[in-house]
Amino acid sequence: MIVNKIALCSDHAGYELKEFLIKELSGKGYEIENFGTFSSQSCDYADFAHPMASSVEKNFCDLGIAVCGSGNGINMTVNKHQKIRGALCWKPEIAYLARLHNDANVCCLPARFVSNEIALEIVDTFLNTLFEGGRHSERIRKI
Repeated sequence: MIVNKIALCSDHAGYELKEFLIKELSGKGYEIENFGTFSSQSCDYADFAHPMASSVEKNFCDLGIAVCGSGNGINMTVNKHQKIRGALCWKPEIAYLARLHNDANVCCLPARFVSNEIALEIVDTFLNTLFEGGRHSERIRKI
């Protein structure tokens, strides 16, 4: 899978990390669709996670990145969508296995627990790891 267009969203706690990632990913040539939030003012992650997840689910974007304080709430929200496989990633190894074995299509990040540098490493790993298929395909089908 060649990743060209990435959907990003966050709540207020993830806003600064999301903005950092948008700058870095744009600089690497990715097309970005920013679903908000657009400030660090308190807000509800679901208001941004649902539209972002829908864009990935409908193939308007190739993959998604969602950020909130712990990563949990936004991950639970995106996973309410039938064709979304969101993975809460706090280490590059988790992102690698989420793509390789689980064909995750949304990477959820805990902004309060990862540095910008680690988050970028997680996202780079996520975007550059292909699904292995094989025995994992049947497991994914059963979800």
